[in-house]
Amino acid sequence: MRTITKVQLMAMMFLMFFTWGAWYGQMGKYLFTGLHASGDQIGNAYATFSIASIIAPFFVGMIADRFFAAQKVMGVLNLLGAVILYFLIQTDNPDTFFWYILAYTMTFAPNLALSSSIAMNQMRNPEKEFPSIRVLGTIAWIIVTNIIGFYTLGDKVTIFQISMVTSIILGVFAFFLPNTPPKATGKASIGEILGTDAFVLFKDRSFLIFFISSVLVCIPLSFYYAHANLSLTESNMTNVENKMSLGQVSEVFFMLLIPFALSKFGIKKMLIVGLVAWIIRFICFGYGDGISSEWILYIAIVLHGVCYDFFFVTGQIYTDNKAGDKIKNSAQGLITLATYGIGMGIGSKISGIVLDKYTTIDAATQATIHNWTSVWMVPAGIAAVVLVLFVIFFHDNKKTA
Repeated sequence: MRTITKVQLMAMMFLMFFTWGAWYGQMGKYLFTGLHASGDQIGNAYATFSIASIIAPFFVGMIADRFFAAQKVMGVLNLLGAVILYFLIQTDNPDTFFWYILAYTMTFAPNLALSSSIAMNQMRNPEKEFPSIRVLGTIAWIIVTNIIGFYTLGDKVTIFQISMVTSIILGVFAFFLPNTPPKATGKASIGEILGTDAFVLFKDRSFLIFFISSVLVCIPLSFYYAHANLSLTESNMTNVENKMSLGQVSEVFFMLLIPFALSKFGIKKMLIVGLVAWIIRFICFGYGDGISSEWILYIAIVLHGVCYDFFFVTGQIYTDNKAGDKIKNSAQGLITLATYGIGMGIGSKISGIVLDKYTTIDAATQATIHNWTSVWMVPAGIAAVVLVLFVIFFHDNKKTA
């Protein structure tokens, strides 16, 4: 790959994740503080990304891959997204906000598949070349959340203004990316797009258990994305966004450990470690305090790398190995649809309902009080149930060289 091409692809990843990171982790706090949204309204707002993740494969698989060059589709979508964000930042009604964020996520979600398609199309050896390009996305997330934390913008509409500006930049920049023409392979079947061709893998009981566990563990994951920022802020932690970025730092670190851990411990032990980390993490969120026991909250933040990499990334590798070349794409599509689409969609809705259940109004001050210990015990309990299910029924522990 030419150096100029690599730089272009790295810039693409940086801009895309900078745009996403500016608002995603902070949206719940912004909705509660700025728009006085309820827990259910916050959950609904986060569910829009899941809805978009379900629809995006149809868009990319049936339109982008067959009629237009991927980089041009990315350019148009990001410019359209910037227009939607312009109207979104004008609203102060959480119900109206829902429709704007739904429309925006519809334009953003396809970027994840389009960026991979554009990058992979330029590579001779994606397994070796892609990580060094994709890591720029994680670095961008760390940088933008630190900027937001440093200037205390997490509860302000500025988070969406930043995304609007970078959407315009990425939208224009996309038209100058390496050409990725549509694939001349005819029409894709619904089975290929949704990944249903990979249903044959369900004959393997261990894969079926892994699939069910992946969907269920995305419910606790939704609690983290929707409520962690607000929870840490109300626990009296300062510079929350800056400190939460340590989760992405740990993600990079543990990502590098995956090849060694897979060869040493095998798939099952890796996935179990990931599930145990989720349980410990939510308990720490529930009982940590930004004044007297902030170190407990630091443990919860830093465990993000173990939780995400040792379950989700390891799970993608497991799926890839199980599927083989013929249904590899269908299998990954199925897992993505089930986790980011169905699992996190259900989780976002549940997280909002749970937050409302453990919310009270102080009679004297009329201040809203959240019982965060009770809130976080719900995802901890769900993760514990998934762990027991997984330990008993999953028997595949192949090691990867």
